[in-house]
Amino acid sequence: MQLQKRRIFYAVILLLGLVWIALSAETGQTAPTTQAAAPQKGFRAPDFSLPGLKDEAAISLSSLRGQVVLVNFWASWCPPCRAEMPAMQRVYTTYKDQGLVILAVNSTIQDSQSEALRFAEENRLTFPILLDAEGLATRLYAIRSLPTTFFVGRDGIIREVVIGGPMSEALLRTRVETLLQENP
Repeated sequence: MQLQKRRIFYAVILLLGLVWIALSAETGQTAPTTQAAAPQKGFRAPDFSLPGLKDEAAISLSSLRGQVVLVNFWASWCPPCRAEMPAMQRVYTTYKDQGLVILAVNSTIQDSQSEALRFAEENRLTFPILLDAEGLATRLYAIRSLPTTFFVGRDGIIREVVIGGPMSEALLRTRVETLLQENP
């Protein structure tokens, strides 16, 4: 009698397992997702327009076509972000007249405008600092880690993505020089 109850118990477990497999099997359809894929090397950099830190004038990425653009997502509280900014400033100073633009997109949804301004002033940053107060560019670029930097060629195509940091000045110079030598 005990053996028969055990067999029935195992049969029920087996039957429930088969029902579970049948109900959870893939149907070949994909469920819609709310998370877009992050922009990648070899693809056009998604366009955005954000206000500037000091003058509130919006800058759009598409308006910079024909120039080499570094799009750097950062926050003032982020140690690697803070560490790489002086090198970015030196590289910008050296190459801005050759067509380099750095857009430092402050993740203002995780930071504050006043802290970003204080950091920019303390470090004498002269490249455009944009405020992403609503997180539009952060979501568009699927930013999951700060800093994240996109190296964009003159044609608007992403040449490289660097997640994390700090990036060394040598790495920045090498990547920027390579992009500046490309034909527009």
